[in-house]
Amino acid sequence: MATLTFYGAAQEVTGSCYLIESPALGRVLLECGMHQGGTAVDRIRDESFAFDPADIDAVVLSHGHLDHSGMLPKLVNQGFSGPIYCTQSTRQLLRILFEDALGLYERDLERENLRRQRSGRALIEPEYTEKDVEAALKLCQGQPYHARVDIGPQASVRFLDAGHILGSSIVELTLNEKGADKVLVFSGDLGNSNSALMNDPESPQHADIVMMEGTYGNRDHRSQEQTLEQFRQVLAETWARGGNVMIPSFAIGRTQELIFHLGCLHQAGELDDWQVFLDSPMAIAVTEVYDRWLHIMDDDDVRCLTEAGRDSLAKFLPNLKLCRSAEESMAINKIKHGAIIIAGSGMCTGGRIRHHFKHRIWREENAVIFIGFQAQGTLGRLLVDGRRDIKMFGDEFKVRARIETIGGLSAHAGQTALMEWAAGFDGKPKLVLIHGEATALDALSQKLWLDKGIRSDIPAPGSSIVF
Repeated sequence: MATLTFYGAAQEVTGSCYLIESPALGRVLLECGMHQGGTAVDRIRDESFAFDPADIDAVVLSHGHLDHSGMLPKLVNQGFSGPIYCTQSTRQLLRILFEDALGLYERDLERENLRRQRSGRALIEPEYTEKDVEAALKLCQGQPYHARVDIGPQASVRFLDAGHILGSSIVELTLNEKGADKVLVFSGDLGNSNSALMNDPESPQHADIVMMEGTYGNRDHRSQEQTLEQFRQVLAETWARGGNVMIPSFAIGRTQELIFHLGCLHQAGELDDWQVFLDSPMAIAVTEVYDRWLHIMDDDDVRCLTEAGRDSLAKFLPNLKLCRSAEESMAINKIKHGAIIIAGSGMCTGGRIRHHFKHRIWREENAVIFIGFQAQGTLGRLLVDGRRDIKMFGDEFKVRARIETIGGLSAHAGQTALMEWAAGFDGKPKLVLIHGEATALDALSQKLWLDKGIRSDIPAPGSSIVF
């Protein structure tokens, strides 16, 4: 008998974490993600495991985003020492992600402890260190797509392409209990078929139970044509106002897709004289990893790159400046107009984008373009929801810049694509909807039943099911 318990990303989007227990498998954690929002110190301190990490036999990871992987160093710190299974390119990305997250955590911790020291309060000990990051990375076992790997006494895992970011996977877990196979398929984050560079998500056909994400379960995205036209319009209108464009962007996936689209505009002579700045050392490092894996990406998009005589994404956009140092980042502040600034974090919870907001969000000639999902409790969500006053760095700022959301660049499948993927399985496997806010999952569940005759469950946080 196998049991599945939902510890994170149940009726919410962040903090993915699910525990599978079976004699055929042992105790395996599917994802080990952190929640978004708040300072790094608050996030790490407030995250606690509802199980003993030392009792976990293995971790299976669908992809590298921190809301799916970010708690792995803390898991190791608290006693986990088993293998971590993921794809080969995910393993390469994890080092960049973990080192960046550790740096942010250590800086926040230093500031918090300085405040505590001044007021005579007890200092906070770190929840994890560089030693734990290195230990977690050594436990990672990168696997190619479609290879079947034994991960328990009578269990195996196989990774299929989810089309979300580089290395993202659909997890197919097979357990043999009492001579019979049981198959669990976890969608991971399913990609948007319009996404640049990524292949379309694969569609496994057999499963006994399916865990499917529902981030955009209540709506579809605009078409790529409409999306790029909206993007061109915002750029043109901001250029006419003499402004600058700030784009909060996730370092993995969204940034590389954005560079590709800007490169296409440049190649077509439609980018005017915009100066483009990638102001994120982490995103620069990730883009270099993407370059190594162009051979497994969407053939048509990669062909576009090669036909232009390019061997990397950055070279595809000649007027792109890579800003690694703090000095290069601060120099952007001197540009009065005509700058497109791509910086993290994608939900504006930290990173250099907040410094650019400090200098520009209160000026009405500027624009902020959101190209990804903004979770509850983040600064990005406040801006998308229309907040006109925000607080950063201890100061109040009026939001006078134009705020625009371009949903068609999402790396997540929309409602229709999710329903088609769920309907592609033979028979009627048990369907469980996760990784979505309650309203989105409710809407998706209703639509699946009305349009496809598919029943689905929406588990509560901490609940378990037997399959």
